[in-house]
Amino acid sequence: MERSPGLAARGRFHIVQVLRAVPIRWRILSIALLNSAVVIVLAALIWNGAKVLGSAWEDVRQVRESDKILAKLESETSRLQNLIHRYINQPSPDLFAEILLLREAVLGTLTTRASTDPMLSGSVEKLERVTSRFLDGFGELRTVQAKISKTYDEQVLAPAKDMAGLYSIIEGATGHRDALIWPSLGKSREAFTSLLVATNSYYLSLASASAEEARRNTETIEKTIPVMADLADNDLQRMALARLKTKTAELRDGMAKLSEQLTSRTELLRSTIDASQADAIGAIDDLSVQMRQREQKAQETFDRTLSDISRRVLSIAVIFLGIILSAGVLIALSIRLPLAQIMAAMRAITNGDYDRAVQGTSAKDEVGAMARAVEVFRENAIAKRQTEDELRASKEKAETALIELNTAQQNLIDAERLAALGGLVAGVAHEVNNPIGISLTVASSFARRAEMFETELKTEQLRRSKLDEFVRTSRDAAQQLVANLQRAGELIQSFKQVAVDRSHAERRQFSLGESTDQIVASLRPVLKKAAIALSVDVPEGLLIDGYPGAYGQILTNLFLNAVNHAFAGGRSGTITISARARGADDVEIIFADNGAGMTPDVQRQAFDPFFTTRRNEGGTGLGLHIVYNLVTQQLGGRMMLESRVGQGTTFRIIMPRVAKGQPTITDALADGTSQWPNRTMSST
Repeated sequence: MERSPGLAARGRFHIVQVLRAVPIRWRILSIALLNSAVVIVLAALIWNGAKVLGSAWEDVRQVRESDKILAKLESETSRLQNLIHRYINQPSPDLFAEILLLREAVLGTLTTRASTDPMLSGSVEKLERVTSRFLDGFGELRTVQAKISKTYDEQVLAPAKDMAGLYSIIEGATGHRDALIWPSLGKSREAFTSLLVATNSYYLSLASASAEEARRNTETIEKTIPVMADLADNDLQRMALARLKTKTAELRDGMAKLSEQLTSRTELLRSTIDASQADAIGAIDDLSVQMRQREQKAQETFDRTLSDISRRVLSIAVIFLGIILSAGVLIALSIRLPLAQIMAAMRAITNGDYDRAVQGTSAKDEVGAMARAVEVFRENAIAKRQTEDELRASKEKAETALIELNTAQQNLIDAERLAALGGLVAGVAHEVNNPIGISLTVASSFARRAEMFETELKTEQLRRSKLDEFVRTSRDAAQQLVANLQRAGELIQSFKQVAVDRSHAERRQFSLGESTDQIVASLRPVLKKAAIALSVDVPEGLLIDGYPGAYGQILTNLFLNAVNHAFAGGRSGTITISARARGADDVEIIFADNGAGMTPDVQRQAFDPFFTTRRNEGGTGLGLHIVYNLVTQQLGGRMMLESRVGQGTTFRIIMPRVAKGQPTITDALADGTSQWPNRTMSST
């Protein structure tokens, strides 16, 4: 069942009334504490999660580093295998040097990186074993290769060179090409040439067809030698053929031995180099599988931890957000609603509706003090209206005309003072409404950002950057809320002090510097509308036993007089307020501006009642008159005026540190006197 609007409004009103029993500064501080609590809790969660995430990420990083080592080992061993094959086929010092360098690189990777890697140190023994066998096999292979090279040089190439020389001798011993030996000699020589080509081809490529061709050519040579011996016609031919037969047999034996050694080299290359390389690749693959499993496990831990952190942060953020928004809205209402009531009351008073009572005067907070000040203003406005009526009636009575005129004058003076207070109340209410409105806007924006954050969590995986952004946005929103609400509290506290001093003309001891700062703060709204700079130089420690309300009225009237006359028409300039001790008993206050200044005639009448240079623009001519009477009568001091046209105006006030307590104009009228006190001023 839904609650009716009336019940909801009454419930809200009761909550606001309860909150108004708490000072505004404590209400604002509660919001700051809530924001600080959520930031601390979220920071603790994120810090704890970051430790777990860091550990998981370190495992992932270490696995990837181990993978790099394995990939490097695999690449180096594969390249070493290729170099060994190239070296076997085409031995060269450059290839051998490159193999040695790469061998040292492989050993270095195993001893300095793989053995010290935390992921590989316990599983690298097999890899070291097969790699050592692979590298040792190259030494054995090189020994066999040396034997092959020696056999080829000594038992194949050497007999072949001798045979080539013998063929040349036989050809030289044959006188002409028509000899009977020449056809057999040509066939044998051709078989020898083919033998050399096939032998070199077999040595370089290990082609079985080349070995078979070399064997057949050797048999051909051996078959042609007896035929050539029968056809030889001189001893040199027969001796060369006998020698050729011997060298052919040596070449055949060398080819057989070379074939055996090449077969042994091939077997060694297959069983030691290639097999060890395959074992090394297998060991690397096994380690890679282990690394993949560890990486997957670390990644699962990382994802699970990140999901848990996101869920917890979201839950806590939503809970605290609801609390903060609820508290913020209620606190804002506890300030904004009473201010709205005060503004409505001021508008009614401005429009002449004096019968409407000001609401909230019974509240104990700072806004209640403002309401009471406005109520005083309303009551005085009513008194002003009644006085005006009485003044019109008293004009018919000649014998009492002077007394009634003076009474009306004093009432107008009081009304002028209260009108300034009313403008001050409206201005401060407007200034307070700005940070309160900004705070509500920031809170609403924070709520929308939280909803967007929740949507992102539901639709996609949360990244750490998104989480950091949300925390940063939350912290910024909290700081803006605290700053604006503190500003509102400071304005209200400042106005409270000023309002109390102006509403109660009680005598007390006060700090001149502190009172000056409070009064200046209440005048800031006027400064925003004019291009006027304000400079204050009042030292600390100047204590006055007197009437702070009267002092506030003096500064306010001097300030408004300067704004309206010295800087009329939006003219820019500077106002300076300074004070200093004058002997042990007095204080000198200087209020100066660099505005339009006064003519000598205006200076002579500046403090006269109802004298104004802007009567057609609504001026009453009572501002400086009020200031003069407050200085000379209530504070018991002296006031002097110095001014030059175009160079500004300076008011010098010398007042005792302990007010003499002379009666005010109102007291004098109440006693039945009507004489204005004498005053002095100096002008230039």
